[in-house]
Amino acid sequence: MKANRIFAVCIALLAFAGAAHAQGVAWQDLTDAQRRLLAPHESRWAELDPQRQQQIALGAERWLEMNQRNRSQARDRYEIWNSMTDEQRAAARDRYQQFRGLPPDERARLIDVYRRYRTMPPERRMELRERFRELTPEQRQILRDRRLRPPVPR
Repeated sequence: MKANRIFAVCIALLAFAGAAHAQGVAWQDLTDAQRRLLAPHESRWAELDPQRQQQIALGAERWLEMNQRNRSQARDRYEIWNSMTDEQRAAARDRYQQFRGLPPDERARLIDVYRRYRTMPPERRMELRERFRELTPEQRQILRDRRLRPPVPR
C-alpha cells in the first residue's frame, strides 16, 4: 500500500515536471538582467519552442555569472562555431558525444593531456601539428586508438 502511494506521488511529480518543462519560460519570469540581455529577442520569445526558451534562459544566466575573461573566451568559441560548416559542427558534436561516453578517469586524462598541450610553447605545438599532418591516415588512427587505451603503469 505504501509503495503504491510512493509510486503515485512519483508519477505525479514526473507529470508536473513534464508539464512545467513543456510550458517553457515566460518573458516576465526572466530576471531583469536576463530580460536586458535578451531584449533583442523579446518580440519572438513567445514563438520559441519551450525547451529552447529554457536553454536560452539558462545560457543568459550563465553569461551573467561570467567574468570578463570567461565572456571573451565564450565569444571566441562562438565565433569559431559560427565559422564552421554544418559537417564540421556535426563532427564536433560526434566527438563531444564520444568524449562524454568515456569513463570519468579517461575524460580526466584527456583533459590533462589537452591542458599540457595548451601550456606548451607555440613553436612546440606547431611542431607537433606538423608531425601529425605528415602521418598517414593509418598512423593517425593508431595514435587515436592508443590515446583511448588506458596508460600503461610504469
